[in-house]
Amino acid sequence: MNNAHWLLPEGIDELLPPQALQLERVRRDLLDLFHSWGYDLVQPPLIEYLESLLTGTGGDLDLRTFKLTDQITGRTLGIRADITPQAARIDAHQLRREEPTRLCYAGTVLNTRNDDFAGSRCPVQIGAELYGHSGEESDQEILSLMLKTLERAGIGNVYLDLGHVGIFRALAEESGLDKQQELALFDALQRKAVPEIEALLDACSIDQAARSRLASLASLSGDDALKRARQSLDGAGASVLAALAQLERLAALLAEQCPEVPVHFDLAELRGYHYHTGVVFAAFVPELGQEIARGGRYDDIGLLFGRARPACGFSADLKMLLRLGSAANLNDATGIFAPADNDPALRQRVDELRAEGRRVVMALPGQRGDASAMSCGEALVKQGDNWVVQAL
Repeated sequence: MNNAHWLLPEGIDELLPPQALQLERVRRDLLDLFHSWGYDLVQPPLIEYLESLLTGTGGDLDLRTFKLTDQITGRTLGIRADITPQAARIDAHQLRREEPTRLCYAGTVLNTRNDDFAGSRCPVQIGAELYGHSGEESDQEILSLMLKTLERAGIGNVYLDLGHVGIFRALAEESGLDKQQELALFDALQRKAVPEIEALLDACSIDQAARSRLASLASLSGDDALKRARQSLDGAGASVLAALAQLERLAALLAEQCPEVPVHFDLAELRGYHYHTGVVFAAFVPELGQEIARGGRYDDIGLLFGRARPACGFSADLKMLLRLGSAANLNDATGIFAPADNDPALRQRVDELRAEGRRVVMALPGQRGDASAMSCGEALVKQGDNWVVQAL
């Protein structure tokens, strides 16, 4: 009989034992890490009014968001595809603090299509956001916390990809590009399609110096990209030079505080272009061709919530961290198997072990499966009047 009742939608997955427990352990550990850095946990709702979810994020998030109608009000609701805008709303509208605010979160998000970042339509997003400070020091704190997060998850050999969307945005504005030209050039830069970039610039009415600066972005990547950018972007306006100086100062901070982490610069990397306003970054590992954590600065996102504050943050998918990290190799045969016996001394010993945080599985009368089948590497054995734990 062909029965498809158990099938899940494409891109929707579930976690079974022992991976579900391992994911929860990593989640708790990382939230404890964030707490130790001064980040307060928030739990935004899974569903909000659509306009609130999409405020300040551009069109990309709109396409990724599932929509439905509220049966009470008739208004359109959205199932969150990203928790970052929700955290920005909480900072701007709910908390309204003057001092720097540090928030963190962990929760499932839902996407209408498979996300290249998570590889799933239902990743478990974990992240941290810092509001109320615009200096490189807050960018560096978020970057350092991201690296510490990956380290705590058991992921090594991490390297960083660092860029700044403000450089392209300022060059496009200086050159007088209209919105359509800017978006077309943005798309070509993401693909580093040099002939297409040159053709697009040829079709624009801009002077040769401005054209040369925009075209150079496609080649400004690598360890020495910032040094070469000083020459290639010579003559650009103050906004471009200020953005480049920000990257240089951040690079110096990273070299001082995280000298063991390789940093790759790419001035054509414009992820999150529609809502990021400054530094953008991503973490990679050599064995995987996609980012495993990402973030950046997004100072304008809180404006439509009534209060624009400087903001930067990062996020990652817990499921991906679990797959890549050493937590996935934890031995789960840590339970203690207790026989089906009504001895009060046995019940007391079981209660004591559970109070100590140990996992005790009580056998049921007539059950199938022994201690090994119940994921137990130890058992309670009676010796005289006492019940003792023995390895199996």
